[in-house]
Parts: sequence; C-alpha cells; structure tokens
Amino acid sequence: MSQNSILWCHLNLILISSLLLFCCSVGICSANDGLGATDDVVTVSSFSYPETTIRPYDLRYIRVDIPPWFSAVSIALNSDVDLHEDLSNVERISESSLPIICFRDGSPPLPDALNTSLKESAVTGLNGLDVEQCFPMEKNITMKLTNEQISPGAWYIGLFNGIGATRTQSKMIIRGSSYSFSANISVEACSNSMMRGELCNSTVYPLSCSVSDAYNTMKEMVKKPLMENVMTCKSNIETFCVQEGVPELYSLEITNVAEELTIIAANVRFNTTASNNTAGANDVNLMCFARHGAIPSNTLHDYSGDLNKAPLIIRSPLIGSLYISILPVNVTKKFGGTQYDNLKVCYSMESQVLRCPLGKAGPNCTMDSYTLQALAFMRNRNVPSAGVLQALAFMCSKEWLNPFESYYLPVGEGVSSANFPLEPLLNKSSNARETDDIWTYFTLDIPHGAAGRNIHIQLSADVKINYEVYAKFGGLPSLDFWDYYYANRTQKSEQSMFFMLYDSSDEKIDFYIIYAREGTWGLGLRHLDTSSDSLTVQTVMSISVEGCPKQCSSHGDCKYSFDASGLTSYSFCSCDRNHGGFDCSVEIVSHKGHILQSIFLIGSNAAAILPAYWSLQQKAFAEWILFTSSGIASGIYHACDVGTWCILSYNVLQFMDFWLSFMAVVSTFVYLSTVDEAYKRAIHTAVAILTALLAATKATRSSNIVLVIVIGAGGLLIAWLVEISKQYRSLSFSFGLSLSFLQSFQTIKQWLCDLVKTLLRRFRWGFLLVGFITLAMAGMSWTIETSANYWFWHSFWHVTIYTSSFFFLCSKANVVDVETSLPSSESYALTRQDSFSRDV
Repeated sequence: MSQNSILWCHLNLILISSLLLFCCSVGICSANDGLGATDDVVTVSSFSYPETTIRPYDLRYIRVDIPPWFSAVSIALNSDVDLHEDLSNVERISESSLPIICFRDGSPPLPDALNTSLKESAVTGLNGLDVEQCFPMEKNITMKLTNEQISPGAWYIGLFNGIGATRTQSKMIIRGSSYSFSANISVEACSNSMMRGELCNSTVYPLSCSVSDAYNTMKEMVKKPLMENVMTCKSNIETFCVQEGVPELYSLEITNVAEELTIIAANVRFNTTASNNTAGANDVNLMCFARHGAIPSNTLHDYSGDLNKAPLIIRSPLIGSLYISILPVNVTKKFGGTQYDNLKVCYSMESQVLRCPLGKAGPNCTMDSYTLQALAFMRNRNVPSAGVLQALAFMCSKEWLNPFESYYLPVGEGVSSANFPLEPLLNKSSNARETDDIWTYFTLDIPHGAAGRNIHIQLSADVKINYEVYAKFGGLPSLDFWDYYYANRTQKSEQSMFFMLYDSSDEKIDFYIIYAREGTWGLGLRHLDTSSDSLTVQTVMSISVEGCPKQCSSHGDCKYSFDASGLTSYSFCSCDRNHGGFDCSVEIVSHKGHILQSIFLIGSNAAAILPAYWSLQQKAFAEWILFTSSGIASGIYHACDVGTWCILSYNVLQFMDFWLSFMAVVSTFVYLSTVDEAYKRAIHTAVAILTALLAATKATRSSNIVLVIVIGAGGLLIAWLVEISKQYRSLSFSFGLSLSFLQSFQTIKQWLCDLVKTLLRRFRWGFLLVGFITLAMAGMSWTIETSANYWFWHSFWHVTIYTSSFFFLCSKANVVDVETSLPSSESYALTRQDSFSRDV
C-alpha cells in the first residue's frame, strides 16, 4: 500500500470518526430543542427504540450517556412479556427461558453467573447502579432515576431472553418463546450548570483549582514531602453562612490520578455578636458528606466527617466528579434556645488535591508509577506495530479485526515486546526500602466505546511469583480499596463474576477483568519479598485489552456486535455443541454423551430404508430416490451438526435436510392417489416450490410440520379431484343421453355407494391407521423438542416420520380398472349395425 493510499485512508477514518462524534454531540434522533417540564430542566437527549424481537437465548444492549449536569433519566419500556403480574411465579420458570432486564454502570451487564434472586420488580427494586442488578422483564417498566440515585457517565441496559451456561451454546435448534420490546429513554439536565437535583433547585458551587505555594497556610495541616504538587481548590465565594439543617453543595472535578484529597473548613463562626459566640462555634458539628458522581446525603454517601473537629481526608480519590455537602447540625441546641432562629454558621471551605510527581505514586509519593500506552496488534503477530504509517496501513487492511484490541506497554522504558520483563521496572529507591510494604503502579486508559472488551493480565516466572495484583477503576488500588485482586489461589476476587481466573499457579498468574469500564484503570503490584535478591528473579508481565476471554477456551468462535446505539462494540463467544458459558469453559455435553448423541441423530436416519425399499419394490422410482436422498442428506447434515464432519456448508446441509424431509412427507400423500403420472409431476413441482420456501425461511419452527401435512393433504385432495373430474365428465355425458337417469335418485345413490366401495377397496385401512398414529407421534416429538432433549426427540422424529411414510405406502392397495368404471345404467344403448352384407 502506497503512502498516499495510507494517508487517504487515515483521512477517511478521521472524517468518519469526527462525523460520528459530531452526531453524538448534537444528538441525532434526540430532542434537545429545549423541551422540558420547566425553564430550569431541559431535555438534552431522547431516544426511541422501535419494536424489537428478542429470540430465545438472544440479547440486546442499550447504552445511555448521561452528562455531568443531568437532573434525571426517564425510562419507559413496553414488551409483550406476560408473567401474570405475579413475580412469585418467576421461581417456577427456568433461567434458560426467563426474560430478564439488567442495569450496570460503565459497561454491559453479564447476568449468566448471577447468584441473586430474581423476585423483585425493576421499578421498586433498583437501588443505584454501582453494581449490576437484574430483574424479571415485565410488560411495562417505567422509572425515573435522579442524580441523587445514579452517577453521570455511560451506563447500560441489557435485555436477555434466557441466561445461564447454555445461552452461548450452539444449538441444533432454537425453539422457545420470543418477546418484543420498545423503549423510550430521555435524559433531562439543568439549564444552569450550577444547579442540581431532580427539579434543578439545588445550587452546587464548583471548586476551581490552582497550583498551591509550598509554603501556604495549609502546609501545616497536610504534611507531605512533596508539597509543591498540591492543588488548592476553592469557590469564588470566600465565606458561606448557612442555617442549621440546610446543606451547601460543592463539586470538584478530579481529572488525573491523585494521591490524597483533603477537605477543610476554616474560620467557623456565627453570624451574631452574642457573648457566647466563640464557645458556641467551637462546639458546632459541621458535618461533611462526599460522594463520587452523585449528590450525597446524610444517609447515602461515600465519605463523611466533622470538619469542625478535623479535616476530611480521602485516600486515592476516584477520577471524575466529587460532590461535597456541608451541613451544620445541633446549632440551636449548642447555642442555647430558640430565640436565635435566624442564627447561621459561617465558614470558609477549601480542599487540597495532592498529586505525586510524574513517575511516582503511593503513600508519600515514594513508589514507582508507569503510564501504559496502547499499541494495536495484528493476530498471529507477536510484536505490535509502532510506526505511524505501519499502524495506518494496518487499520486500513483486512487484518484490522478489532480497533480496541491492543497491548499496553510502559511509556519511555524501551519496551518493544508485548511480554515485558518486570524486575527492571520495580522500585529500587531508598525511600521505598524503608518500609516492607512496597508497590509498583501502572495506569492505563480504556478508550471510548471499548466497554465490551476485557483486560487481560498475565505474570509468569521460573520460580514462585512474589507479587500480589490489585486493580481499581478511576484511581490507584491499595489494600483497603480495590475492585479486583489476586493474592494467591485461595485469596482472590471470587465474589465478582467479572473476574475470571485461568491456569494460575505459584509460577503463573492469568486473569481477565470482564467488560472493563471506559476510563482510567490503576494496577498495583504489591511486593511480597522486599529483599535485594528478589530483583534477580525474571518475571514477565503482559497487559492487553482483548475480545473473548481465552479465545473462547478453544471451544467456540469470538463474535463482535454493537449495542442499540452503535456506540459500544462488545465481544461474545459462540460455543460449540458441547460447551457453554461466557467463555465456553463449561462442559454441557460430555465426550460419552457426544458420541451417544451422534449415534442417535445419525443412525436414526436408517429408518429411511423402510419407505425406500417399499418404493423400489413397487417400482415407484421417484419416491425411491426421494426417500433415499432424504435419509442420506439428513445423516450428513446431523454429522455436521454434531461436529463430526461437514461435507458442505452448514446452511446448505440444513436446507437439504429439511427440504427433502418435507418433500418426503408430501410425496407420501400424493403417492396414495391413482392420478396419471403427468398430473403427479405437476403436483410434485408445485409442492417442491412450497416446501423449498419453508426450508429456506425458518425451517426449524414448529408450525412447519402442520404446514407440510396441510400441503401433502392438499396435494392428495387435488389428485382425487382430478381423478373424480375425469369420471364426472363421462358421467355427465351419459346423463345427457338419458333423461330417466336425471330423474332417478336410485342411480345417484348407486353411484355414491360404488364410490365408497372404491375407497374402501383402494386402501388397507389397518396400515393407514398405524400410519396416522406414527405421524401423530412424529408431530408430537417435533413440538416437544428443546435444546436439552433435541438429540433424543429429533432422533425419534426421524424414526417415526419415515415409519409413518412406510405404513402409508403399504396402505395403498392394487387398484383394478373395474373400480374406476362408471356405475351401470339400465338405459339401453343403440347397437351399431353392420351395413355390409356378410356374404360379400
């Protein structure tokens, strides 16, 4: 590829990305024209999802982007799910067929390993979105979530039609109840960026930050060895005076990884000049509540403390918006009486954000920290492309399977391999050696739209690994604050379904963080051996963002799709017949069971020998070819279906199997008639077209068996009508010659009796009755097939459908010509006289 082509491709990618971002910012399909309930609340986005059908074991994701200044999110979902309005019946429904709805903040939900009960309603049971929550899908779900309940950012709604290990298993058939849904989701925000609350009636004062002087007035309260990295954040209003029980709200944006946040209230006093003013002010409780991403309250908050007694210190604050509420309490009681109803507490509030220098982190900024950069990789290549032109050429090539799959390498450390040595990066500073608790930190960013990917972390060594691994979203982890961790085989994040551990031992650590949230992640390695000898051990580390965990454990294929908005790409496994689970690691069918199912599904087609042999014996060569081909095609299809051998593509084999099976059923009906071969060929051609359409469109649906029987019965009826019409034409001619015949009821009665006798003589009714019984059994087996019992009941279908065809073929008796002759008439006919003399 030439450089001009590469640059042109890169320009196109930039234009497409810019167009997508522009559309998302202005909100195509959104109503942000100032539509709101009041002037203070406006609708910034409104999405309407059309009616969508979710088939069994299928799913849909809906992403909702919430801006920091939002006030509420309104959700209205309508579906045709009918749980009889009684969620107590949910326990009686298998999870593999239960329609559910899930909510999760930051990345798509994954309920397959959910251990919680599914009894509550989504309307009343939803309690924030900090963790994944799932509920039974209902007919109507209407809710409104305020900024006091959920945090801004991206959060996801997942709709599933059945969960569990079998959801990803490749099905021989997919049958079950589908359901459809439609949704309307709108996001409302405050027109004034300083207002918050559902009605935008709470003022929030933003704190602006600036670099502090190392010798400012705060250094005595926050004693750190690197004070020059302190950011002081204040409001434009120097002093706040508030009444008892009235909170003041503040917001602070933390844009980078910080070591510590300190919130301080100074110059606490009353707004009066009473003699006991000073003593009363010292005794006032100035409660501070802080919460990440949402408005705090005295009952719902992340941190709290009395600022009049000590500053509130938050270790490793999360990146994003932090909301702070300061509330005076017990003011009147402390001051003494109700005569001071207008008494207010005045204070000055500011905060300090301690950031470590570049390359440092942890307590006192004495630990090493490395920023990781993402480098896209091509499959089957060990070294990622580092050059710009090479990367652009890779993005424009067919090998760019996924733009979000990449390795993460330390910036500026001269590392060029995806598996980089760890010891040269570990902490060697003298300050760190003064303590036994030594950490090494790494930070990486998950890009926008990659929430459906997984962080893969690997460590390997020739000896026992002397590190513990901790991970935290939005900041650096510690022993007290982490999202996921691995210490050893007995101490790890077992309680989280988004932490998946593989093949780990004393010499190897291998785990995935499933569906990692977009944004900054902090990884921490805690050193277990702090001696100098530990640095001689060669430990190799690999950090990457990948699609399916463990490449679906070599038991399936990794697929990619987008959520309903098209803004998030997620990966999922499509497992083989014997495995399931999110990563295809769950064995659903054992090796012995696989052999047994193969024998049943393939060997049961030997029943086609019965109708094929009878057709050959009766010299019905068309039926012989049809039954023989149907049995062979079905055997080959099921050999491919169970994973034994595929002579052609799966879709071609499936079509041939169902089409020939449908044709075998219909031709059996047509065979029972005695119409001429010319008419049979015409009927066969018509039904071949109809059955081909059935086989090509939703061949596995249960209604097809009824349609095929109706088509076969219709073909037989048409053949009989053709046969009767020929007799009727001859009969009508005789009617025209004899007036007495038209007036004779006895003649018509005799004709009907002869017709009934003909039908009775044409069939062997014992065989016909057994044929209908076996056909009913075949229809029953078709309708009760499920994914779990398919191998048995579909094998039973093979046997019964071919056996019923055999009995129907045997039920046709040999028809003699006299049976098809017209009924006798007592009318005389003129005899022809020979006009020539016999003597001549």
